[in-house]
Amino acid sequence: MTPSLVDVLPRAKTAPDSAVLIRGAISPHSEKQSPARRPLSVDRANSPHNLTRRWQAYSVVTAAGSTGTEALTRLATLRQHQQDGRRSPHKPLLVLLALGQLAVTGSSKLAWSDTATRLAALIKEFGPTSKTGRAQSAAYPFTRLRSDGVWQLDHDVPMDLITPLAAGQVVGQFEPSLEAVLRANRALVHAAARGLVESHFPATLAPDILAAVGLDPDTVLRAGDVLPDPSAETNARRRDPRWRAAVLQAWDRQCAFCGYDGQIAGATVGVDAAHVRWFAFDGPDGPDNGLALCALHHKLFDVGALGLEHALHIQVSATFTARATAGRALYDLHGTELQPRPGTTVPHPDHVTWHTQEVFKGQPLAA
Repeated sequence: MTPSLVDVLPRAKTAPDSAVLIRGAISPHSEKQSPARRPLSVDRANSPHNLTRRWQAYSVVTAAGSTGTEALTRLATLRQHQQDGRRSPHKPLLVLLALGQLAVTGSSKLAWSDTATRLAALIKEFGPTSKTGRAQSAAYPFTRLRSDGVWQLDHDVPMDLITPLAAGQVVGQFEPSLEAVLRANRALVHAAARGLVESHFPATLAPDILAAVGLDPDTVLRAGDVLPDPSAETNARRRDPRWRAAVLQAWDRQCAFCGYDGQIAGATVGVDAAHVRWFAFDGPDGPDNGLALCALHHKLFDVGALGLEHALHIQVSATFTARATAGRALYDLHGTELQPRPGTTVPHPDHVTWHTQEVFKGQPLAA
C-alpha cells in the first residue's frame, strides 16, 4: 500500500541506516507511520506558481544521511515559460515521461531516438497549438531541461538542435542525486507525478496524460498529499466549495452545449462545473469563469476540441474528426449560440480569449 505523505517525521537524523524517510512516509524497516491525513483534493490550489513551495515540504533522508530536499526543489522549480498565463507544458511532460520510465524500468534513461516521437505526440495532444515542428517541439525540453538542474545528457549537445541529438544517439536522464532520491522510494515517484500533472493540467486530462507516460492513473492520483500544512502561505489560494453548485444552478443543471440534464433520484449526474480559464492558470472560481458541461463536452472543451468565441457561439476545432454518427453529432454544435437563462453570468471575454489562445486546437470548422 502506498504510504501517505503527511506530517514531517520527527528524529530524522537518528533514523536507522536502512530507513528512507519522506515527509510523512517511512520505509517498511521502521516501526511507526505518521497518522494519515485526508488525501489531496484535485480542487486544491494547484497553480504552477505554487509547486516549488509544495515540494519544499518534503524532507528525504537516505541511508547515508544526506538530504534530497535540494534535488526535489530543483524538480519543482522548472523554469516553465509563463507570461500572462501562457502555457508551455513541454518540460513537465518530459519529466512525467521520465518518471514513467523510472517506475517501469527502475531508470529514467530516455534515448532521443525512442523518445522524440512520444514526447512530440504528448506536446501536440496536451499542449497549446503551435507552428513548431513536432521533432523541434520535443528537442526544446530534451535539451533545455538541463538548465533546470534536474536533467542531464550523455553528450554535450547545443540547445534546441535536432541533428546532434540524432547523430550522437543521445540519452537523457534525471540528474544523479534526483534519480537516487526517486529510486529510494517509489511512493515519491507517484507523488512527484501527481504534483506535476495536477499543477499543469485540469482533472479531466490527468488520467489520460498519466496513462500516456506509462503511469497508472489510479495509483498516482491516490498518492500522498504533497501540500504543506493548510496554514502555510502556499495554500492561500483555495477552491471555493460553493462554486460548483452555483455554476450548475446558474445553467439550470444542464449542459450549456447540448442540454443534457440527467439525474438520479433527483441528483444531477454527469454534469460538471467547468472552468473556461483553468484554475491552475489563475482562472477564478467566479460565475464569469464557469460553464455547466456534460462530462463528454467538459473533456472535449479542456482538450481543445470545443471552444467559444466572444459572441458565445460554440466552436468545433477543425482538428476534430469522427466517423460514427454519435461522434459526428459534435459537428452540429459548431456555430450554436449558448442560451443562458435570464440573469446568468456568461463567461468573461478575457477568459474566453485565454481558452482560445491556450487550449483550443488550431482553427474552427468552416461555417
